[in-house]
Amino acid sequence: MRSVISAIGTAVPENKIPQSEIFEFMAKAHGFEGKDKTRLKALYRASGIQTRHSVIPDYSSLNMEGWTFYPKSKDLSPFPTTQQRSILYKEAAPDLAMQAVKNCIQKSNIKLEEITHLITISCTGMYAPGLDIDLVNGLKLRPDVQRTCINFMGCYAAITGIRTADAFCKADPKAKVLVVSTELCTIHFQNKTDEDNLLANALFSDGAAALLMTSSEQGSKGLSPVAFHNQILNDGGESMAWDIGDFGFEMKLSSYVPTLIESGIAGMIDQLKTKMGGNSIQRYAIHPGGKRILEVIEQELNLDKNDNRHAYEVLQNYGNMSSATLIFVLEKLMEEKPTKGEHCLSVAFGPGLTLESMVLGV
Repeated sequence: MRSVISAIGTAVPENKIPQSEIFEFMAKAHGFEGKDKTRLKALYRASGIQTRHSVIPDYSSLNMEGWTFYPKSKDLSPFPTTQQRSILYKEAAPDLAMQAVKNCIQKSNIKLEEITHLITISCTGMYAPGLDIDLVNGLKLRPDVQRTCINFMGCYAAITGIRTADAFCKADPKAKVLVVSTELCTIHFQNKTDEDNLLANALFSDGAAALLMTSSEQGSKGLSPVAFHNQILNDGGESMAWDIGDFGFEMKLSSYVPTLIESGIAGMIDQLKTKMGGNSIQRYAIHPGGKRILEVIEQELNLDKNDNRHAYEVLQNYGNMSSATLIFVLEKLMEEKPTKGEHCLSVAFGPGLTLESMVLGV
């Protein structure tokens, strides 16, 4: 018996903002002029991103009078507190998550009231009663639905969610598991000019994604997990981190991360291939943590840009939505309708430095 990802749905906030406009907002917020502004512009041009989405419309406007979240002052003071950002998360996250779920369910033959398990994923907000209960009530799921929350694991948490759903389906062939990832990264903008924050501000965005998993005994068709493998690179523990500060969640994302991934990715994939019994890989769903990360993976795994086309497309149109991003890539893969017998390699990264991987079969 196998578990099967039978449907995927995604959603983004209505504020679709060109990367060039976000650059202008950031340059103004940082007070950059001359060479500093030129260097920042080069960073945004090299990101591989054309547009991002945010629940905050302010990033698209240089006119402070049009701002709805940030203070209308030159230095953005008083800077929004963690509490203010958490309130915005609580207001915006449920609606975005529910839209992703509805888009997912529309592609399946399963009704919401049939869902037996709900897994919620997020590293950009938390409250109690939480997003999981808001989804139960908002979607009118069964009151006895079994809930699991995966929090603060970062970009690789989508694989953690799929692995958890896989276990539920194998334990109960009648299980119908809904996995929902909701990330509002842009509410945690930090007006700091160190390299880590400038890089994070150039990459992260908002989005939600939902997927439905059932057992193969239910006649579902789609992508089936074949093998999972994870690895922690302890030398990179300080290169990617996510802490709660007085003014939001503080992201640490070092430019050294691609080098760390380069040092560990090949060995991890070798171990994963051993677990999957030596089957060959035909397709790829790589988490687009950044353009440089995709290039490093291509180099180490001997891939070309066409192999990574789904990751580049998601990065270009949406940026890095933390844990939701990989599910956006998987949605693109499923839209291509892989043929029976093909295998897909999926890899994601996060704090630790953690490398997570899985192989999905058709």
